Amino acid sequence: MSSLAAARADNFYYPPEWTPNQGSLNKFHGQHALRERARKLDQGILIIRFEMPFNIWCGGCNSMIAKGVRFNAEKKQVGNYYSTKIWSFTMKSACCKHEIVIQTDPKNCEYVIISGATKKTEEYDIEDAETFALPADEERGKLADPFYRLEHQEEDLKKKKEAEPVLVRLQRFSDARHSDDYSLNKALRAQLRGQKKRVAEEESASKKMGLGIRLLPAAKEDTAAAAHVKFSSKFEKNRKNKRALIQASSIFPRQSGSSTSNKQLELESKRRKISAAAASNLLVGGFKPSAWSQGAVPSRKQKGISITGRHS
Repeated sequence: MSSLAAARADNFYYPPEWTPNQGSLNKFHGQHALRERARKLDQGILIIRFEMPFNIWCGGCNSMIAKGVRFNAEKKQVGNYYSTKIWSFTMKSACCKHEIVIQTDPKNCEYVIISGATKKTEEYDIEDAETFALPADEERGKLADPFYRLEHQEEDLKKKKEAEPVLVRLQRFSDARHSDDYSLNKALRAQLRGQKKRVAEEESASKKMGLGIRLLPAAKEDTAAAAHVKFSSKFEKNRKNKRALIQASSIFPRQSGSSTSNKQLELESKRRKISAAAASNLLVGGFKPSAWSQGAVPSRKQKGISITGRHS
């Protein structure tokens, strides 16, 4: 089978109970060739893919639906303009499921919104866009008149004289910019090499941090904000407290006896009440008890005097 139709025929399965006098396979199975798209064909409605011809505002949620967005629309005929059919397309917006109805306008060769949305008005200024306006159909018909054509030519010459200095300046700027193509290519390649080097450095820095994405360059605002961030030091505080309690505990083993054990428990409870910072300062010699500072502990000379006094 060399023809395309014959090749497509190989993809259909004909069951054993099918006979040629029963018609096509779709008729044999009792279904339409368009399947689900033709489920409302008895009402004159066909499901098609409708592409939005212009930007519109949704009437339900006031969100913009851009030109080119496609919908599953119900297509049906609602009238005629002479011998041309007028088609209506009913669809639901994806943002809020609001129903939108659009019809064709054969007279003006455009689409018209019937309900559910409003067309987005977009102003266009030819002078701001720096382009030329195409002549309308009426002006094209008037160009057949010699006098109108003469006036039109005069206006064109006037516009040419006004725009000529701007065009000359643009031409000179373009020539000066593209005169030395070697320097331009060299600068462009240098810029590309610098960009590749920067990307490689960012990727290596991300790999060191264990990240799969490239980070943006550091900013002064980020550095200042990070300097003011204070993380919780609960773990470090608990570690210091445990270390202080261990250093403040007795190195001697516990003695037997209830009185000794009770005293040990009282001592441990008192030690727990002492703050970790004060206990650490006491152990490292940061400050001395008040009795030491007041001279409550006798010096060696005082001890010697008391001892000699006793001997005497």
